[in-house]
Amino acid sequence: MQTFDLLDWNDIKVFLGAARGGSLAAAAKRLKVDQSTVSRRLANLESVLGLALFERVPSGLRLSDMGQRMLQHAEQVESAVISLRHEDHSGDGRIGGRVRLATMEGIASLYLAERLSSLRDRHPDLMIDLVTSAQTVYVNRREADLFLSFFKPPGRGLVSEQIGAFRLGLYAAPSYLARHGCPVDLWALKEHRFVSYVEDLIQVDCVRWLDDVLDEPRTVFRSTSMIAQKSAALGGLGLVLLPSFAVTARDDLVPVLHESAFTTRELWLNVHADLQFVPRIRAVMAFLKSTITADAQFRVSADDAAPPAVRHIGEQPRKRVPSVQPRCETVHSA
Repeated sequence: MQTFDLLDWNDIKVFLGAARGGSLAAAAKRLKVDQSTVSRRLANLESVLGLALFERVPSGLRLSDMGQRMLQHAEQVESAVISLRHEDHSGDGRIGGRVRLATMEGIASLYLAERLSSLRDRHPDLMIDLVTSAQTVYVNRREADLFLSFFKPPGRGLVSEQIGAFRLGLYAAPSYLARHGCPVDLWALKEHRFVSYVEDLIQVDCVRWLDDVLDEPRTVFRSTSMIAQKSAALGGLGLVLLPSFAVTARDDLVPVLHESAFTTRELWLNVHADLQFVPRIRAVMAFLKSTITADAQFRVSADDAAPPAVRHIGEQPRKRVPSVQPRCETVHSA
């Protein structure tokens, strides 16, 4: 067995890529090298350690027991290298560098993007990579520096903080309501058409929010994109369930049954424990928290936090069901 003095950091990086990707191809794509390089570096690392780190299986690579132990040590080495890289050596107190922020497409495109200029004004040397993803982003696997999510994700070494919550309600275009009428109550929704997510392509269960409001909606259009759903509703295709932050006074959308047809979701800010005190990461975290906490759209009342009185078409009303008039009016949300 060779000496541990021959350990190469590049071999460890390749090991981490293979462990997280589960195959030579995935590791090569992640690291932007060819598969032969991945294979050669893994073989070199196993030779230096005198250990088999992976089992070759039909699906690709699976960590052996020793590989699992090696992964913990390799992540500690990676964390130390990242911490050293993020040390502020400028001496002038300016905060700069690149921060990769991952979140869902809707909140990224319909809310955050237009507010980032104030962060740039505060820290002109900061570069933000705003990554939209329809699935869980694992900051503990270094897929992003920060993850703003609608749920608390699992993961070792993760620091998560709930920084807000938001309400989702039904909206329709005036053209749709002119043709189909405004539903008078929850049970009238069975006569209406809806736009929603593509069921078999949903990667994160928390976006199945239409299920919170009614069973078996008459869906006439589906998309993996919240923006496409909103556009379809604006075009008069059907009713759409949208977060409050996705609808502004510029949109020609009308709230429908907002007192009874609604649900809520939480908003979580997630960072790897090794990065939480890095100046540029802290600057972006502070911006996100101050922006969200100052916005009334992300403060859900106790009444809103409770589930709607009747959530499923076909249920009989219970005592909590309010007697409400149809609400179809011009939206005034900020």
